[in-house]
Amino acid sequence: MNIQIINGPNLNLLGTREPNIYGNNTFENYYQELLKNYPNIYFSYFQSNIEGEIINKIHETGSKFNGLIINPGAYSHYSIGIADAIKAINIPTIEVHISNVYQREPFRQNFSTASSCVGVITGLGLKGYELAVLYLLESINNS
Repeated sequence: MNIQIINGPNLNLLGTREPNIYGNNTFENYYQELLKNYPNIYFSYFQSNIEGEIINKIHETGSKFNGLIINPGAYSHYSIGIADAIKAINIPTIEVHISNVYQREPFRQNFSTASSCVGVITGLGLKGYELAVLYLLESINNS
């Protein structure tokens, strides 16, 4: 099983960015835990603050991976390009948000990308990525 994880803008700052919202752990540290906990899964991780780079990585993902976990960050609220790229690759995709967007500003509660995904996990911190992995494992193994 091959799973691509893509994080969007500002997620490279996890651990220092608004720790009261996003926690103190860096994504790199969390990613190492994920690799250790799921040694039979090949993971690839990509982060970019640039929309076009994220779209290009999604395109590459479709031919090489069984599933995609994406946190588009702020792009989730307005990127039709990312939404279309997810639709184009035709692999199960889970959108993850670390914070509970429904407890934040109203603009964060609207998603352009979510309708292109199988589901959305929000508000469970970094644990949301692992829950997405578990879903992908189950759905791909049952297909």
